[in-house]
Amino acid sequence: MKKILSISALTLFISTRIAHAVCPVCTVAVGAGLGLAEYFGIDDSISGLWIGALIVSVSIWTINWLNRKNIKFKGRKILIFLAYYAIVVLPLYWKGKIGHPLNRLCGIDKLLFGIILGSALFAAGVIFHNYIRKRNNNVSYFKGQKIVFGIAPIVIASIILYFTC
Repeated sequence: MKKILSISALTLFISTRIAHAVCPVCTVAVGAGLGLAEYFGIDDSISGLWIGALIVSVSIWTINWLNRKNIKFKGRKILIFLAYYAIVVLPLYWKGKIGHPLNRLCGIDKLLFGIILGSALFAAGVIFHNYIRKRNNNVSYFKGQKIVFGIAPIVIASIILYFTC
């Protein structure tokens, strides 16, 4: 498992050199958070937060990369998001990580709950950063604002879930 996480982190680092969409540091931070959660045996709902954030980040990277290459087709944004969710969620389901009857929170699978919540929180953080920046003549209020606004909701939700689950 450690080798897989190391290879994943290396792949994320290399891909940050190729596509500069959401924020390479944000995506690496999300990947590192996921690796740490798995390593320390953190609850699946918290791991799911980081998985969901990573899916959103990589999806936005891909969309921006396609935009730069001027590759456009109908429904590409939705298809990209659906493809990445399928690539991640289906293998987790097939391996039994998603769907275990004793691994539930709020009536749904903990990992799936975390993926949904993490996706929503990370997307909200990115949208909020873009909104705040646009209101300030496309200038961030502080260095690292993009990183803080993207990752902070995931960190806060991780802490809350850690103490409540």
